[in-house]
Amino acid sequence: MIDFHTHTLLSDGEVVPSELVRRALVKGYRGIAITDHVDGSNLEIVVPAIVRFAETIRGKVDLDVIPGAELTHVPPALISGMAARARELGARFIVVHGETIAEPVAGGTNEAALNSDIDLLSHPGLITEELAVIAAERGIYLELSARKGHCLTNGHVARVAKKAKASLLVNTDAHAPGDLIDDDTMMEIAVGAGLSVEEARSVRAAAESLLGRLREGG
Repeated sequence: MIDFHTHTLLSDGEVVPSELVRRALVKGYRGIAITDHVDGSNLEIVVPAIVRFAETIRGKVDLDVIPGAELTHVPPALISGMAARARELGARFIVVHGETIAEPVAGGTNEAALNSDIDLLSHPGLITEELAVIAAERGIYLELSARKGHCLTNGHVARVAKKAKASLLVNTDAHAPGDLIDDDTMMEIAVGAGLSVEEARSVRAAAESLLGRLREGG
């Protein structure tokens, strides 16, 4: 399992980064991005902390740890600038908290995110086909979520992503150890969203390729 969307005590997760990494190792993970929730109030604190942790643990565990951030409920007009600042602070993987139907995310968030320097639009809800095309053109991944509530539109996301040829990732959005999943469950989530087994394997391969690029600094 490779997971590009997780949280720790640095935002609203239940465990410190070291425990999350240990739990992920035991679960069979090969790569994990720590993407704690940030906005203008904590960006300058949280992102450097995750970067320091990733640097300290590199080579000490048999797991690639990618420092990241999830811009969460940030007003659309501020997303681009905040994403750029997160990148300057060392975030290697930037997520924007998309327009999930499970929360009152501001309209226009998906569009602003897809026109910013980000890597993943998480749980994008009822994303339009037009925006999925932008994601495909800009190489921004769309998420199939394992998380309760956010997963309710996985079928829609998979359908529009396939039509637009946008890349998909299956992530846990883990906030607690019990949220971590294994590779078999990841495949089941992808197939449950309407992908064929072959398409689900392609999603897994895309995650492996992405992890390789991030490991090499790309």
